[in-house]
Amino acid sequence: MALKRYQPYLAMLFIQILYAGMALFSKASISTGMNPYVFVVYRQAFATIALAPFAIFLESSKTASLSFTLLVKIFFISLIGITLSLNLCYVSISYISATFASASTNTIPVITFILALCFRMESICYKQRHGIAKIMGSVVCVAGALVYAFVNGPPLYPESHKGVHYQTSIGTSKGEWIKGSIIMLLANTMWSLYLILQGPIMKEYPAKLRLTTLQCLFSCIQSAIWAISVKRDIAAWKLGFNFNLLSLAYCGVLVTGLSYWLRAWVIEIKGPVFTAMFTPIALIVTAFFSFIFWKEIPRLGSVCGAILLVMGLYGVLWGKQKEAECKRTSECKGEITSI
Repeated sequence: MALKRYQPYLAMLFIQILYAGMALFSKASISTGMNPYVFVVYRQAFATIALAPFAIFLESSKTASLSFTLLVKIFFISLIGITLSLNLCYVSISYISATFASASTNTIPVITFILALCFRMESICYKQRHGIAKIMGSVVCVAGALVYAFVNGPPLYPESHKGVHYQTSIGTSKGEWIKGSIIMLLANTMWSLYLILQGPIMKEYPAKLRLTTLQCLFSCIQSAIWAISVKRDIAAWKLGFNFNLLSLAYCGVLVTGLSYWLRAWVIEIKGPVFTAMFTPIALIVTAFFSFIFWKEIPRLGSVCGAILLVMGLYGVLWGKQKEAECKRTSECKGEITSI
């Protein structure tokens, strides 16, 4: 009975370890020469193949109709939220560290909140503490991302790594680091936009697993067209029984497939705010293994930026949770103002 109580916590811990592994595996494959556009194509192919059997058999009883108009909507949402997001993400990994790639995911709830405000899908009780927390949390989180990207500072362990040339990322110059950071934040913005657009689509097509499989399939086709137009070297598409194949299987099957099921299960039990609270764990795990495997030395600016990122994230999450409680008790009645 006690173990059952902690199952959601263990599941979210496992999911964050999977996401940390995704950042590490992807960085390793792309750094050793695999084309990022080709990586996305194969990853989405693995995800589609892994999800398709479950979508067919587990949701066979669902009678959700799929019209041509809805199919077009799913196609374009896949283009914006998955194809663009993943391709930009993996391009940025060529320039930045796996640690920053993992750290930047903490901005996604905040970017989603800001976009929801712009689309008038979110509101703020600006006279209440939780409304102020949401605003301040957003500002702090964005500030943390900027500090992480643009402020280096001294390495934290210079005395134990004498003779090492400290860079912002392994083999990356300052200009490339800034470029990669901007591309990564743009990728997170695309993903946040996808999360917002996903809600209305799920109301039209409630078969969630089939919807996810369709989006992975469309993303695979779109990414293949993109990759072929950019990289026409046949050698870039060759796969062997090597580390790259392991990385692709890991990202496609475990991250897209298994983590989807676990996250959906946890959200059903504990809610979305609970799942978002575990996001910083992936950053800690990634930073640890980046230090072990690549001798990636944390810098003062990066640490300060990461702290601001996490503080901002929890500020927004706290505000969202308190606002939900406020609405349930009708304390905010007449005081909620959309911005």
